[in-house]
Amino acid sequence: MKRFQGLALLAVIIALLPLALPNNYYYDVAIRIGMNATIVVGLNLLIGYAGQISLGHAGFFGLGAYASAILTARYGWPPLAAMLSGMAAVGVIAFVVARPILRLRGHYLAMATLGLGIIIYMVLANESAWTGGNDGINVQPFSLLGLTLTNERTWYWVTGAVLLGAITLANNIVDSPVGRALRAVHGSEIAAQVAGIDTARYKVRVFVVSAVFASAVGSMMAHYIGFITPQMSSFFHSIELVTMVVVGGMASTYGAVLGAAVLTMLPQLLTEFEGYEMIVFGLILMLTVIFLPRGLLPTIAARLRKTG
Repeated sequence: MKRFQGLALLAVIIALLPLALPNNYYYDVAIRIGMNATIVVGLNLLIGYAGQISLGHAGFFGLGAYASAILTARYGWPPLAAMLSGMAAVGVIAFVVARPILRLRGHYLAMATLGLGIIIYMVLANESAWTGGNDGINVQPFSLLGLTLTNERTWYWVTGAVLLGAITLANNIVDSPVGRALRAVHGSEIAAQVAGIDTARYKVRVFVVSAVFASAVGSMMAHYIGFITPQMSSFFHSIELVTMVVVGGMASTYGAVLGAAVLTMLPQLLTEFEGYEMIVFGLILMLTVIFLPRGLLPTIAARLRKTG
């Protein structure tokens, strides 16, 4: 019931927010918040519920973006077919690499996922014949059934619908036996194995799901902005995504949305610190872990319960 109430509240906010958006710039910020939130909702399943770190998720985001760009521009595929094919390909890649990587724990797992992200970035940057290299590549507008998404207001509603769908899927996973298994793995993997849970299978499943979320949003972002470069799969972007999960609140779906909103708007508010983004994000992450270890939303909710 509480999750349904949270989803209804978010739907109301999405429906009413355009009343407070005076121009396309604010629509653009809202769209980016929605897209980042969708990725982070999936990443939160991996980090927050399963307790598995990933420092290379921007790589899956980049693969989805380039799949849409290349398939539509070079081979004339419909954008939706290109997006779905990119999601399927990323799902297969994530499944293949997940078993060996997710056998690792702690900082070994962090380094392995970091290495995966760097490999994807280097491939996208160096295979210039396919990707355009560091010069980037143009992406065609997204069209479906003769309708083309060309303005921010249309993209706003599409992004909002996708975010609500992603949250619904994530909530269903959390409330299912899969979600209970993931929480058991997070609590104690050894205890979960003793209880008969196939921990490797569940970790692989949630890794694939979170990667597919990132790929889908990568495709959307590519069609939305119309031009992409390998920088979208950089290590810094991966750190941004992890920071959104931690700041918003791990194991909190709506906390992930809040974290995405706060940290997507932050660069707009700190333009005078351009070039120091990594330092600012690192400082925010450090302060959150020290003073708000549960994240923003769980901490706020706990304090409201005490005062109530």
